[in-house]
Amino acid sequence: MLFNSLVFLFLFLPVTYVVFWNLKTANARFIWLTITGYVFYGYWDIRFCLLMAFSTLVSYTAGLGFLKATSQRTRLLCLVVPITIDLLLLGFFKYANFVLEQLAVLAGMLGWHVLDHRFDILLPVGISFYTFHTITYIVDCYRGTIKPTRNLFEFGAYVSLFSQLVAGPIVRFRQIEEDLENLGQASRERWLTLGISFFVFGLVEKVLLADTLASFVDPAWKSYQDLDTLGAWLAVLGYTFQLYFDFSGYSSMAVGLGYMFGLRIPQNFNSPYKALDPSDFWQRWHISLSSCLRDYLYIPLGGNRHGTFAMYRNLMITMLLGGLWHGSYRPDKDEDVWHFLVWGGYHGLLLIVYRLVAPWWNRLPALARQLGMFLLAVIGWVFFRANNIEIAWTMLTTMFTPVAGMPPAHAETFAILILLALVWGMFGPNAFDWHKDFHWSTRTAYVVAFFFGASLAMIMSARNSPFLYFQF
Repeated sequence: MLFNSLVFLFLFLPVTYVVFWNLKTANARFIWLTITGYVFYGYWDIRFCLLMAFSTLVSYTAGLGFLKATSQRTRLLCLVVPITIDLLLLGFFKYANFVLEQLAVLAGMLGWHVLDHRFDILLPVGISFYTFHTITYIVDCYRGTIKPTRNLFEFGAYVSLFSQLVAGPIVRFRQIEEDLENLGQASRERWLTLGISFFVFGLVEKVLLADTLASFVDPAWKSYQDLDTLGAWLAVLGYTFQLYFDFSGYSSMAVGLGYMFGLRIPQNFNSPYKALDPSDFWQRWHISLSSCLRDYLYIPLGGNRHGTFAMYRNLMITMLLGGLWHGSYRPDKDEDVWHFLVWGGYHGLLLIVYRLVAPWWNRLPALARQLGMFLLAVIGWVFFRANNIEIAWTMLTTMFTPVAGMPPAHAETFAILILLALVWGMFGPNAFDWHKDFHWSTRTAYVVAFFFGASLAMIMSARNSPFLYFQF
């Protein structure tokens, strides 16, 4: 089910909302959120629900194990076993066929004959996100950062919370634990208007900006071999802003839905194209993921505590695994895994180089640093968007060497739309900026209603467009 669909807007959300606020106890609300989360998730494929339920039960049981553990060995088992199960499930659905194919290639190089076998795998929507939820919960329980919950429905509601289930933000249990504990006394009116305005802000980002850009971007990338240099730049810049407004829009809607149900979901984007350097970029882009990679991977690896070389090594490992997290092997779409690894390695290299040149870079004017970082991010998105290294290399070659070819269809309109997106993305407010001084008024209500109506008109006149991060 999509946030930007009529069935969600006019059936699922109203029913979920009305029933939720008519329930009087926290436990009843936990149960209802769990049920609606599974209905929302099962709308794609009911089989996905069994996998999420299994992962939930494994992690919940591990939490109970921490409460009863009397030895460090038992605590380690409660940490290692469920995380291993979660990662094996994630790895199987994302990379089993890739590993089999690489083993077949290696066997062929050694002169061995191996039958070409592949599993018929359908990638569960959002598996990367709820796996992160369960893993962070287990690690925080082990560290003593949180006390494991004994309430299965509270934990089930946390994992299956429909507002951020399939594309984030990655919400740690401790970030909404207080709101969950107080859900029985939550006020319906307290954050309702704030939630509606966040949701509509995100809907505008997704439907009016990202989806409009997609109507130009997707055809341009499909004919990437025929593009001229200007066309390649338009295709890449268009995707740069399509991805941002698509994912930022989803995150803003998730925050709004959280407020509507009494839960404060943290910010996931802070105008990343305003970043002045690679480190600043990763403090602004997909904040929930980058902070998880920092706290659960980079710092446990040693962070910057063991010398310069170790810091660079840890940075590169973290970013490579971050790239791998985004990837999945989909031969039906001619997509491999390597381009995501290259993207992760590219950003790892940017972070390393920045630390080497920071004294010089930081003396440049702020606008020069912002434009320079934006260009570096754009180059990285070529690897992210391309289905394989060959396509990425072709696009980069076309961008940076004069190549004759065809411009994208309606190139002038495409360019104007990119310019508008650039002004908003690089210099305008994001959802949280706008809500810092938010005051609900009649005028604000008219503005929100107008943009909701415009978005609704777009939804009704075109096919529902899935969010880009659903595939990860």
